Amino acid sequence: MSAIFAISLATAAIVALVILIARFRLNPFIVLFVTSIVMALVAGMPADKVVGSFEAGAGHVLGHVGTVIALGTMLGKMLAESGGADRIALTISGFAGRGRVDWAMLVIGLLIGLPVFFEVGFVLLIPLVFVLAERTKTPLLRIALPMGAALSVTHALIPPHPAALLAVSAYHANVGHTILLGILIGIPIAIIAGPVFGRFAAAHISLTEANPLAEQFVHSDVQTSLPSFSLTVFTILLPVALMLLGSAGDLLTIPHSALNDALHFVGNTDIALVLATIMSFYTLGKTRGFSAETILRFTNESLGPTALIMLLIGAGGGFGHVLVDSGVSKAITDAALVAHMPLLILAWLLAVIVRIACGSATVSMATASGIVGPILTHSTGVSPELMVLVTGAGSVALGPMNDAGFWQVKEYLGLTVPQTLKTWSVLETLIAVSGLVLCLIASVFVH
Repeated sequence: MSAIFAISLATAAIVALVILIARFRLNPFIVLFVTSIVMALVAGMPADKVVGSFEAGAGHVLGHVGTVIALGTMLGKMLAESGGADRIALTISGFAGRGRVDWAMLVIGLLIGLPVFFEVGFVLLIPLVFVLAERTKTPLLRIALPMGAALSVTHALIPPHPAALLAVSAYHANVGHTILLGILIGIPIAIIAGPVFGRFAAAHISLTEANPLAEQFVHSDVQTSLPSFSLTVFTILLPVALMLLGSAGDLLTIPHSALNDALHFVGNTDIALVLATIMSFYTLGKTRGFSAETILRFTNESLGPTALIMLLIGAGGGFGHVLVDSGVSKAITDAALVAHMPLLILAWLLAVIVRIACGSATVSMATASGIVGPILTHSTGVSPELMVLVTGAGSVALGPMNDAGFWQVKEYLGLTVPQTLKTWSVLETLIAVSGLVLCLIASVFVH
C-alpha cells in the first residue's frame, strides 16, 4: 500500500466521520462501525477478517476503560449524593476564590494525574468539575478543560505512566531526570492548554444542551450537613494512593515476593477503584445515614448515562484497530521514516502519526519510541530524557475521534462533535505543539 493512498484513505475516513455525525446527525456508534468496515475493505483487508478486527479493538479498549468508567462513576455518584463533592467544591472555591477555580482545578489535576491513567483521573474529578461550575456559577468549560489538560500532560510526559516508562526504557533515559524535566516542561504546557485556553474556549462556546451526567452529580441546594473535608479527600484519594503504592512496589519490597505481589495487586487500576468504591459505600454512604437499598439505587442510577460513552469508546478502539490491521497505519509510518529530519522532530512526528492512526496515546508513545530508540543509540548530542518528553507530547496530538478520551470528554461535558473538535482536539494539539517547541528550546541547554 502506498503512503499517498494510505494517507488519503485515513483522511477520507476521518472526514466522513465528522460529516456523518455532525452534519447528518447519525448515531456515532453506527458511523464509527460502518466507516471502519468500509475503510478496511477499501484498503484490501480480507472481508472475513474485518469484523473480527473491529471487535478485537473494541473489546481491548472496553476491557479496561469500561470497568474504570463504571467504578469511577459509582464513586462519583457517592461523592455527589453524600455532599462530599459540595464540601470539596466549597473548600476549593473558598481557598482559591471564585475567579481562580480553574487554576485550582489545574493543580488538582496535576496531582491526581501523576499516578493514574487519564480515564481514571477524569472519572474521579468530573463530579468536582460539575459541582464547582454550579456552585461558583463558572462556565463548565473554564473548569473542565484545565482539569483535562493537567491529566493529559501528566499522562503523556511524566513517569510512572506505563507509556512514559516504556519510552524511558527505549531511549535509555534516566527516570529521575525525565520526571524533573517533565515537571519543568509540563507545567507551562498545562497552563497554556488549561486555564489560558480554557478561558478563551469558554468565552466563545456556549453549552446549551441538557447534560444528564451533570444533573446526577449536582443538586439544586447545598446540603446543610456535609461530610468532613478530610474524610471526603481520603475517599477520593484512596485509589490514587493505592495505585502509587503499587507503582512503587518494586522499590519498597523484594520483587516477586508475596508482599510485592500484594502491592502490585492492590495497585492495579481496577482493584484500586473497586476498593475505593466499596469504601465510599461506608464513608460517604453508611456514615451519612443511607441504607443499603439507597446505596444500591445510587450505583444503579449512575450507570445509565454511561452506556453510550462505553459504546463510543469501544467503537473508537475498533476504528483504531482496523487502521492498524489493514496496513494503513504502517504505510503512513514507513513514509515518515524515509524523510530525514532531526530526531526530536522525527520522534514527535511518528508519535503524531501513530496517534492519528490508532487513537491511543499509550500505543502512540510506545510505538514511536520503539522505532526511534535504536536510531538514538547511534546518534549523539540528543538528550534521551527530552526524547521521552517530545514523544509523549506528540502522542496526544489532535485528540482524534478514534481516541477513547474524545468521546469521554464529549459525552461527560455534553458537547457536540464540532464543539469537541474546537475544544478538546485543539487543547490536545496545543499540548503537542507546545511540547515540541519547549523540548526544542530545552535541547539547546540539555544534551
